Amino acid sequence: MTATLNLQMVDWQGDLHWFDFEDLTLLLDVNSGAVHLIDAAARDVLEELRDRQEQGVLSAEDLVTVLPRAVRTWGTATVLEVCRELAARQAAGTLFSVDEVGRNYRPPQPSLQALCLHVAHDCNMRCRYCFADGGPFGGERGLMNRETGYAALDLLFREAGNRPRVEVDFFGGEPLLNFGVVRELVAYGREKAAAAGKGISFTLTTNGLALSPEIENYLITEGLSVILSLDGRREVHDFNRPDAAGRGTYERVVPREQHFVASQGHRDYWVRGTYTRQNLDFTSDILHMVELGFRYLSMEPVVAAPEAEYAIKEEDLPRLAGEYRRLARIYLERARAGKGFSFFHFNIDAAAGPCLTKRLTGCGAGTSYLAVTPAGDLYPCHQLVGRKDYCLGNVREGIRRPELREAFRQAYVYNQPACSRCWARFYCSGGCHAANLAATGDLRQPAPIACAIQKMRLEAALYVQVKMAGKLC
Repeated sequence: MTATLNLQMVDWQGDLHWFDFEDLTLLLDVNSGAVHLIDAAARDVLEELRDRQEQGVLSAEDLVTVLPRAVRTWGTATVLEVCRELAARQAAGTLFSVDEVGRNYRPPQPSLQALCLHVAHDCNMRCRYCFADGGPFGGERGLMNRETGYAALDLLFREAGNRPRVEVDFFGGEPLLNFGVVRELVAYGREKAAAAGKGISFTLTTNGLALSPEIENYLITEGLSVILSLDGRREVHDFNRPDAAGRGTYERVVPREQHFVASQGHRDYWVRGTYTRQNLDFTSDILHMVELGFRYLSMEPVVAAPEAEYAIKEEDLPRLAGEYRRLARIYLERARAGKGFSFFHFNIDAAAGPCLTKRLTGCGAGTSYLAVTPAGDLYPCHQLVGRKDYCLGNVREGIRRPELREAFRQAYVYNQPACSRCWARFYCSGGCHAANLAATGDLRQPAPIACAIQKMRLEAALYVQVKMAGKLC
């Protein structure tokens, strides 16, 4: 049977991505999510087809006649073998697959799934890069009262529709400054969930400074997922995350977080750091946290206006690309030695991944996810809190600006020109809305620096997954 390759609907820019990473050349079929290991001959064939923008239905034998450059390099027999293998992969649905959603996609109507409850617009730290301005988000310092929290949870269940599960994140500022209200809202949320026949999960994000035996016991007993903040090495952490008096916090935070993680059995937590252009060698901070005993780690690039002194610049990108390669190498070396750890952004599912809606719309800011201030005001996301032009309404009155909510609903990848044909679109979902607004002022225009970092991080993640799956590490 003659092998046939159907290239009639291939978008050579948006449907395929191949790249070199360390010792491998990988090919991502964007629409199916399949990742292939390819050799130099296959890469040359693909590059020549892309350069020609080849279209149509061609047999493997016909393809050889339109690939003179590859034939000169590799010979007719090798190129024919490559073309037949490409045709076989297409027949299996893992290569040159078609985007079946495309321009016909319509985002779902808003339906709440998650709330970020800002139970404290105050903080015991004054982090240099804090988008909350040290806690109050540009407004007054204050704590959420029980009644406002109840109203927020009432809104969540009212707008959750037929969703089987809802989520609540306690946030700040520092939410442990309002620990009593956190306890009351957990109890109330569980009562509401039971009455509605829904599941409910709780997450609490803390800088660790206020962790105490009482709080630790409660978080463990009640099964809250916890995100602990730590920026890594002492000098990095203390520089970025001083307390309200300007003193370093590393010596106080680390023992509390270590004790908490050990007490709850090293499960259901993440230690999250932020890197800025002052510590572009962030792998050293990750490794420091591993040595401290932490195993579930995330390290995020700072979200900042381009003019901020700590903002990552375009000239930093080559160094960051090298840093993600370094991290991938060390990650695999430690896995091979039985001393592995989990890095959040390497934990992608290349075969399946998140649902279609999440792939196209991301976190759901403004539609399935809302942030609530201590006063009960509603915002599309925790990073936009305090920007009055993005206030959607109030927990007691509901959504008062449906047109703003609709703007967020329409900010999905096919509506973002720079994203609609990008190979990374189903992994980054168009980028962080807050980062886009901070960098470009436009929901539909991705932040260039964040976009570049996302791509280099994804290539590293794909490489790690291939090596781990093939036990090649």
